[in-house]
Amino acid sequence: MDTTKTPAANATEADAAPVDLEKTEVTQPAEAEADSVPTDAAPEDEDFADEADEDEAGQPGHVGSAAFAVIAAGLGVVALSGSWVAGIVSERASIAARLELSQAADANAQIAAQFVDPWHTTAMVNGVFSALALIIATFVLALPAFSTPERILPTWVRSVSWAGVGLGALGVLLFVLMYFDLLLAIPKAAG
Repeated sequence: MDTTKTPAANATEADAAPVDLEKTEVTQPAEAEADSVPTDAAPEDEDFADEADEDEAGQPGHVGSAAFAVIAAGLGVVALSGSWVAGIVSERASIAARLELSQAADANAQIAAQFVDPWHTTAMVNGVFSALALIIATFVLALPAFSTPERILPTWVRSVSWAGVGLGALGVLLFVLMYFDLLLAIPKAAG
């Protein structure tokens, strides 16, 4: 490596003097040697790789449990907030009940056709979502009991599963209250 500096056409004598770069040449090989020396990080990386291999070979991961926990919590939220499926099924029940009505039907029959049947249908669909959330979340929480004793779900997976259980149970309770008209009374026409 040439460490001398070639002078420019209009350079002064001080600029034309060769530059001594021994210090940088000395530090560069030392840095190169430092890069080639194994550090403490390499054995740790190997330990992590060994642990990952053991997880892949021996114990299955928690990806499936985590996915089902999130699905259960999502189904619980959908059951409580309502879904487009419940809306579509409710509208279908309303149209079917109106088609069955005759022109001479009394007010209570019209109320049942336009309000009660769609209400019960919505409750049924949301109840199905709630029951699915409750079943899936319970399955995720019970899964370690049926596998190896060392297998424990991560804390966040258990928390999300418990949220799914809570949302599913609340949804089932609301289903019962809506379907059997315990939440709100059916409106009745006077006379």
